[in-house]
Amino acid sequence: MNTENTIVGIDLGTTNSCIGIYKDGHVEIIINKQGNRTTPSWVAFTDTERLIGEAAKNQYGINAENTIYDSKRLIGKLFNDETIQSDLKHWPFKIKSDKNNKPLICVKYKNEEKEFTPEEISSMILLCMKEAAESYLGYLIKRAVVTVPAYFNDAQRRATIDAGIIAGLKIERIINEPTAAAMAYELDKKCNIDRIVLIFDLGGGTLDVSLLYLDNGVCTVIATNGKNHLGGQDLDIILLNYCLSEFAKHNKDCNIETINKKTMSRLKTACEKAKKELSSILQTTIEIPSLYNGNDLFITISRAKFESLCINEFNKCLECIEQVLHDAKMSKDKITDIVLIGGSTRIPYIKNMLKNYFNGKEPKQDINPDEAVAYGAAIQGAILSQVNDDKIKSMVLVDVIPLSLGIETAGGQMTKILNRNNNIPCSKEQVFSTYSDNQPCVTIKIYEGEREFTKYNNLLGTFELTNIPPMPRGIPKINVKFEIDANGILKIQATEESTGKSNNIIIKNDKNRFTTEELNKFIENANKFSEEDKYNKECLEHKNNIENYVYYVRNSINLEEFKKNINEENYKKINDIINETIIWIENNPNLSSLEYKQKQKEIENKIVPIFMKAYNKI
Repeated sequence: MNTENTIVGIDLGTTNSCIGIYKDGHVEIIINKQGNRTTPSWVAFTDTERLIGEAAKNQYGINAENTIYDSKRLIGKLFNDETIQSDLKHWPFKIKSDKNNKPLICVKYKNEEKEFTPEEISSMILLCMKEAAESYLGYLIKRAVVTVPAYFNDAQRRATIDAGIIAGLKIERIINEPTAAAMAYELDKKCNIDRIVLIFDLGGGTLDVSLLYLDNGVCTVIATNGKNHLGGQDLDIILLNYCLSEFAKHNKDCNIETINKKTMSRLKTACEKAKKELSSILQTTIEIPSLYNGNDLFITISRAKFESLCINEFNKCLECIEQVLHDAKMSKDKITDIVLIGGSTRIPYIKNMLKNYFNGKEPKQDINPDEAVAYGAAIQGAILSQVNDDKIKSMVLVDVIPLSLGIETAGGQMTKILNRNNNIPCSKEQVFSTYSDNQPCVTIKIYEGEREFTKYNNLLGTFELTNIPPMPRGIPKINVKFEIDANGILKIQATEESTGKSNNIIIKNDKNRFTTEELNKFIENANKFSEEDKYNKECLEHKNNIENYVYYVRNSINLEEFKKNINEENYKKINDIINETIIWIENNPNLSSLEYKQKQKEIENKIVPIFMKAYNKI
């Protein structure tokens, strides 16, 4: 084997990480120094050393303020992100903002105050995985495929690549977690019939739901949805808050906010343990001696109670499934396989909920939910390194874009050119025109999002197309072409067809892209505000109708043939009406559709009789 060509696959998880390699015709999951196949994504700093994985997690109870977890929930985000501000209430370690509003993790290491970026913490976990692989294989590892949630934005993907660079790894490809799991499933369950597979991936911090078409090694993503702030960690917090509220009922003098971080860390660990126990038993206890002022916490919790506490989170899972099916225009009965991935799918309620939703179809758990993503990443690594294996050679991955892409048109409308869940690579073009007479240039503004108006969506970039020949509005033909390559890099080109004059822009890893929660919120808000958007769009359409009408009339009365058949008085009368209406439109940009319709009817009643008389003479 050419060791320089080796590409490992790494699942860099919120809670646990895993690494695999395609070797001797199959994927091998590499064990860590403790002999385990997954490694906690935890890093701790003490007076003497830095600890990673199990060692870091095991000393959490006595060193909570210097033990870091959930770095995946920080990476690529800004400090003032609402999800970070929410999580700050539960993290025992300190987070502050740097001068660029990026989060910095503050710890005490070897009796000195230290600050680390989320990328640095993630790089420590990646380094731990890299070293485990090198120990197992006996040679250096320099290249990797790393997985991310399907809804990670460009900033988060770039930050993940930076973490790899810090760890001494060249990240050859970032792929989506559910897609990687589908590749693992396809290789493991290869059969001669095509299948439509729903991958339900609920891990420690994220939920991904993807619908894929699998056909003899070809994995085509049909639609994807998810929430990058929903997972086992959130269920732990719900259980923790319940314990605190129950404790406060019996300890009236208790000020929850004054409970020290070391004690809270013990409670969090106990809640996580109870959650896991309730997957196999119907009742368990949570006990913390001396939680507050010498008073012990002792709570018995049943599986039914836990499920009732978390019911809202479980319902959010179903919402994502429904959105995926809606986007794919597919009914439940067309799904041939439901595949459960991620440790949180071990919760019995999840499996029963999905079984009921899909009318009794049994979800599959016949591939390891903790290892499937790393397994798929290792397959992708083998494909990229061109491993000489027939099973690998036949595999093809076709992914999708998570959000619609388009440009801003008249009235601030979002005109979509590429719809979300479009397969990549892809390209599409559309012809537009100018808004004003003799317009010398157009500004092309590129947005992503699902709302009907660009002010609700995310601006990705802007460029201008200049030196357009003088022509009446609506005459120039401007062809706008969107292209996305296999790495998700977006190129936009605009060309004025009569002159061939063109300009373009490439959108690549823009650091100002939206946070994950904002991305999810775009889609959620699109549904929530659909009625508002529909109303606003209708108003704009009727505003455009009257505007187009008056410009049409203005152009018509200036035709020589028309001028011959209309006297000067009527010509001036129509011209005055047109000019007055144009000023009225400019002064009334936000009226209702009814008001625009009434105004158009009013001017038509004045203009049409004059027009009819003139045309009867022609």
